Amino acid sequence: MLLWSIILMSLNVMREVEINKEPVELFKILKFEGLVSSGGMAKMLIADGKVILNGKVETAKRKKIVSGDVIELDDQKIKVICKPSES
Repeated sequence: MLLWSIILMSLNVMREVEINKEPVELFKILKFEGLVSSGGMAKMLIADGKVILNGKVETAKRKKIVSGDVIELDDQKIKVICKPSES
């Protein structure tokens, strides 16, 4: 996962992230997608204005993310896509 993130960063490519339900809190996506090492680090970066959501600085740690949202942190960019799991 780390190598893949490094390759994508060097190419400045947007990566798609699939979620199976929405909304999801912003800090959780950063954590579970490996953009940060912990939830605490994610919350700190968000509060410090280091995270861009849909082209604007986002400082709400628990901001609800839905399908189509684009999140940027440093040189990494991800687009969230909701694909509900089949039951």
